[in-house]
Amino acid sequence: MCRPYDKKRVYAAFKKIMPEYDGIFVSEDISVESYMKRAENEEWIHVLVGDIQRMILYPKKGWQIEMAIPDEVIEAYNKLISLGYDKYILNNF
Repeated sequence: MCRPYDKKRVYAAFKKIMPEYDGIFVSEDISVESYMKRAENEEWIHVLVGDIQRMILYPKKGWQIEMAIPDEVIEAYNKLISLGYDKYILNNF
């Protein structure tokens, strides 16, 4: 069970730890737009940006398998950081 926008990172970590197994990863069936409208504040955007950064950094540390990240996601990630959504960005990593 994981957050709706976190399935790929959970899968990547699982496959690094137990590559010989298949897993079932479940989250609420909700669109990002609906999830955003339900949120009381923008904290989840900070969390999402941090998760994307970890998808980029963790494979380099050997903590998860590498997953393809679409160019438009990387562009949105960089834009969100430039707008100040960097609360969970790891510095000096």
